[in-house]
This record gives sequence, C-alpha cells and structure tokens, in this order.
Amino acid sequence: MSSPMHVRKAIHFASLRARLAQGKGGLALRLLLAAALAGFLLVFAARSLSSPSPSPSTASRRQEVAECGGGDKGLPLAVAEALVHYTTSNTTPQQTADEIGVSLRVLQRRAPCNFLVFGLGFDSPMWAALNHGGRTVFLEEDASWIASVRSKHPSLESYHVTYDTVLTEADALLELRDHPACVAQPDLASAAEASCRLALRGLPPAFHELEWDLIMVDAPTGWTPQSPGRMGAIYTAGMAARARRPGDGPTDVFVHDVDRPVEDAFSKAFLCEGYLAEQVGRIRHFVIPSHREKDGTPFCP
Repeated sequence: MSSPMHVRKAIHFASLRARLAQGKGGLALRLLLAAALAGFLLVFAARSLSSPSPSPSTASRRQEVAECGGGDKGLPLAVAEALVHYTTSNTTPQQTADEIGVSLRVLQRRAPCNFLVFGLGFDSPMWAALNHGGRTVFLEEDASWIASVRSKHPSLESYHVTYDTVLTEADALLELRDHPACVAQPDLASAAEASCRLALRGLPPAFHELEWDLIMVDAPTGWTPQSPGRMGAIYTAGMAARARRPGDGPTDVFVHDVDRPVEDAFSKAFLCEGYLAEQVGRIRHFVIPSHREKDGTPFCP
C-alpha cells in the first residue's frame, strides 16, 4: 500500500501533468528533452571524431571489432537510461519546458559539475543525464519513494533526509532573517551549532564532502499545512553557496514553485534579491558568490 506521502506525490504530479498537457506545453517539453539529449550526443560524437588518429596497429585492431559490439562508443549509461525512460513513459517532469530551460542553459555551460537536487522525481533521470560526467545527488524526504525510484533507476544517487519543520511555522521562521544565529554564521555547521532552526541536520556525508556548483530546490513537499515546507532547504542551499571554497566561483541556485508564498518569501529573504539572476515562470535562479572570498561580506548584497 502506498504511503500518504506517496499518495500526495502522485496527486500532485497528476495535477502538474494535467496543467502541462494544456495547449502545447507537453509537446514543447518533450521536444526540449529530445533536443537537449540530441545536443549531448552531437558533442559526444564531435569529441570522438576530433580525437587523434590511431596508429596503424591500433586502427587494425579496432577494425576487427568495428562490425558490432567492439570499442567504447556506446552511449553513457545515464543518457541511455533517460532516453529509454522518457520515450517509453507517459510521465512528464514537474517543470515546464521554459522552466527547465533556465537550468539547462547553466548546465550546458558548467557541466560536468557537482549538482545537488532537493527532491527525487520524474525529472531526476533527465538531470543526471544532462550532467553526464559530473555528480548529481538527490535528497528526498520519503524513504518509500526512494525505494520505488531506485527499483527503476538504480544508477541515480539519492539519500533520505528528514525535516523538523512544518509549513504552519513559515511566518515565524521567516523572522530568523534578522537573527544572528542564522545570518551571521560562516557555514551550515556553525548555524546548526548556534541553534538556527533553518539549518538542516543529519545530511548525508556527500553533502559536506563536495563543493556544489548547482543546487536545485524542488522539495520537500509544501502544499499542505502539515508538510515540511521548503524553508530549511532554501536556507541550507544558500549557506552551502556562501561557504563554497574560495576560487571555485559562484553557485547557481534554483528554486521551483516560487508562485507559492513560502518559496517566494524565503528565496528572496535567504538567497537574496540582490543575487537574483533570472525568473521564468515558477523557477527563480540566483547566482551566489562565496562569502569566503572576502571577509565581512554581508549576508545579502
């Protein structure tokens, strides 16, 4: 039997599919996915063709296996799995074509990279494929949903996380924008030690081991009063960006569903309007520099 969380996900995804199916949104999204994967294949082919010419002996050996099954010219696993998934499934990613395009443009410029995604969903194989060669990590609140996705996409790297907030606390938590425990700390660990309620705890080791180039906040659930809400995820994404190693450049942070009050208010307050680069539909894109580059950098510009 499905868990209540899983049922809510299914209802929400069904609602999103219905909205996307209106007009030409669904077709446009499928075309975008096809174009993105096709572009990857063109780059992959171009790199193969531009490699140095093999020596005669090497060329002879390759000719022996060129007919079928030889060499290393097959599609990368993540790309192959995504192609099969989206061509054989009726499910549609949670974001529209235009919204996906915002992140896609950044991935085309920065991939392969370290890409952290809050949420595991129907779009996860796409994100992993578009970041081929990089590391894409998914953080998900529902353990049963992780097991379900892993059974179909075992190559996806996902971890279970828990949240100790509920959506009804959002107004009170927003006031922490003026509290030193949350906005005067150098990193997430310091904020947690200072008892900032927004600092996520119990994150997997992978979160702390990597410097994140891109972070997508598309979870946890936030459409019912008792759901966790994305307050902590948004704050944590911003703190990870501010604590990035000096010299590695800024972090691109994306927040989905900014048409909702919590995502709107918390992204502006804790990712900062001064770092806002673009908004398309329900996706908001922030470019946050490392605050370790210069001592005394204010929380918001």
